[in-house]
Amino acid sequence: MNTAIGIVRAVQSPRLGNLLACVACVGMLGFALFSQYVWHMEPCPLCIFQRVALIAIGLLFLVAGLHAPRGVGRGIYAVLLTLAAVAGGIVAGRHVWLQYLPKDQVPACGPGLDFMLDTFPALEVLNMVLSGSGECAEVVWRFLGLTMPSWTLICFVGLGAWGAWVNWPRRR
Repeated sequence: MNTAIGIVRAVQSPRLGNLLACVACVGMLGFALFSQYVWHMEPCPLCIFQRVALIAIGLLFLVAGLHAPRGVGRGIYAVLLTLAAVAGGIVAGRHVWLQYLPKDQVPACGPGLDFMLDTFPALEVLNMVLSGSGECAEVVWRFLGLTMPSWTLICFVGLGAWGAWVNWPRRR
């Protein structure tokens, strides 16, 4: 019951709604780091790009929560949060697609992200990462039948919808 009341208040208070979403982003990043350093699940390049998108969304929620704008300012945050979530969702969607490819269609493993960043121009690195590699198609963790990128995609959709809903200016 208290959770439902908190959600209703968060919707009524964009500041609280944004700060709660920022906490959710921190929790997701915490789980990603836990899985990397405790479970020794090394992130692939697409995982790293998803983390970057999640950090961007978390920072946008934090700034929106601290700023607490009105009117057009809220609309700007709604659009920025939605765009960041769409970008993260595209990367996560590509990752999910690679994981469900038949084994014979999975791209070969490529060089590591550090090597690519040191060697190639940024746009070429982005193109190579989004093309995916064999390591991105490997499934090492599932929860309720879904892989980590699948859960991340669901979270990007939820965070984008939440950011738009909480921040879109309402007429009284």
